[in-house]
Amino acid sequence: MIFNFFASSSQLMSFIQNQLLNTNFWINALDIAVVWFLVYKALLFLKGTKAIQLVKGIAVILCIRILSGWIGLNTISWLTDQVITYGVIAAVVIFQPEIRRGLEHLGRGTIFKTKNHDLNDDFYERYIQAYDKAIQYMSKRRIGALITIQRQTGLDEYIETGIPLDADISGELLINIFIPNTPLHDGAVIIKNQKIAASCAYLPLSESTTLSKEFGTRHRAALGISEVSDALTVVVSEETGGVSITYNGKLYAHLEREAYLKMMRQQLLNTKTQTKHNLMGLFMKKGGRK
Repeated sequence: MIFNFFASSSQLMSFIQNQLLNTNFWINALDIAVVWFLVYKALLFLKGTKAIQLVKGIAVILCIRILSGWIGLNTISWLTDQVITYGVIAAVVIFQPEIRRGLEHLGRGTIFKTKNHDLNDDFYERYIQAYDKAIQYMSKRRIGALITIQRQTGLDEYIETGIPLDADISGELLINIFIPNTPLHDGAVIIKNQKIAASCAYLPLSESTTLSKEFGTRHRAALGISEVSDALTVVVSEETGGVSITYNGKLYAHLEREAYLKMMRQQLLNTKTQTKHNLMGLFMKKGGRK
């Protein structure tokens, strides 16, 4: 027994000397760590953009290819091989905005930096009060306004269509932006990370045929951005002064002050905490299915 102990100890020491203390082992470990770090940063960069949905689609195709090869489905394997082969060229076209933005971040040296935007309820409540002040002022005077608040889905491609501001949120500034016949009043204001990122931004127009004709371009743009992202958008009608909110592809029109404030608080307060709870609930729900 003692002999076996010394024999196993000798084998363990030999393994450590030949493998763990080998220079090639640490080089390979560093190589793997760098690759995983780059993959991790790429996923962080794509998180919150429409491109992440395309990445999930690509992952599904790869899983189908592996599974079909393992089972022996030759036709499906051949088809997925063709998709993967020519998909590289298609990916360059599809991901062109993300590739360009990533290279810009790399050139500015910001790809390795992280920002902490975790704010408590008091901060969000302060911003909501600033929105309310601007909404009330513009609603009473029938000043048209379109304010889009970014949440989880990135809106960089729409921010780039406007005039960059990177300004702190205040009711007075929002009012001044939308005053008619001023250089910044046309288009949408986009809020990103508790900053006014841009004004005069162009939003995609909804093609919904169910939208009433009483609503104009602002409402159609607000509904359009809610169909392609999880953003919350506030619209003040220039004709009636009515306040509307869009999110999750739905338009809530003719809202009273208490109603739109309740919606804004529900959607904006503790956004990150709610997201974590939703993910936990999703995993628990899946785990409970038999």
